[in-house]
Amino acid sequence: MPEQSNPASAGLSTSPTDLGAKLSATGYVGDDALATVTHLALVMQRPLLLEGEPGTGKTALAEAIAQALELPLIRLQCYEGIDATQALYDWDFPRQILHLRALEATGGADVEEAEKSLYDERFLLARPVLAALRQCPAVLLIDEVDRADDEFEAFLLEVLSTYQVTIPELGTVKATTPPIVILTSNRTRELHDALKRRCLYHWIDHPGLEREVAIVRSRAPEVSERLSRQVVTLVQQLRGRGDLLKPPGVAETLDWARALDRLGVAEVDLESAALTLGALMKYREDSERVKQALDRMLAV
Repeated sequence: MPEQSNPASAGLSTSPTDLGAKLSATGYVGDDALATVTHLALVMQRPLLLEGEPGTGKTALAEAIAQALELPLIRLQCYEGIDATQALYDWDFPRQILHLRALEATGGADVEEAEKSLYDERFLLARPVLAALRQCPAVLLIDEVDRADDEFEAFLLEVLSTYQVTIPELGTVKATTPPIVILTSNRTRELHDALKRRCLYHWIDHPGLEREVAIVRSRAPEVSERLSRQVVTLVQQLRGRGDLLKPPGVAETLDWARALDRLGVAEVDLESAALTLGALMKYREDSERVKQALDRMLAV
């Protein structure tokens, strides 16, 4: 299928280095590999599939692209049982009923005309995918696609192949400028090869120590360099334990650093760490394990 001109993507990224700098200006700190694959997704007009552990910055990348481009971010949150209706469109049934009653009261239309008038544009409720096709250009975030089922994947594959949908009552809606599409997956299940082949792919891992410190300093500049580094060092140790139900992601690192800063903590000690674990750990069992290990970890 021939690629269409996308002035929005061309204006964002002239090179991976340029793109990385523009994303950094929004507070998103990525590595060279991520900047390169994102640049390619933009200039090749291909959806970008991001997989990785929760909290590694997949959703945040879509938000950063939208902010850098000054484009609307349209988000489709996937869940078990989602179908095309929740993604595409629906009809405003209450307004249609009121419209029918108004017609009956005035006697202004016959049955056939009344039926046709029910499916007018004014009664159409555009869901995220349809909204992204009509609001050009836009960034379409399809979040946690691994939570949806096979049928929904097949629907997405069709839409992402043609960037158009057909509404039986109104006709075909085709994007004049394809949206910038970011799909995310926590890999709770394997996605079908057909969907993966339609996309460019990147696995986002937890950042290394220096990059995570840079992320904290960028997203929470009020937190001191010393506290940021100490928090990140502790979080990185926790991720390496291997016995936690949910290792903390970058979002939790930011929450913990901000929580300690709000309490006026200049340096993490046993008491302040134990009191603020609710910003870092999300399971009681994990909190208990970390509390038992804090004394040893802070002594290092």
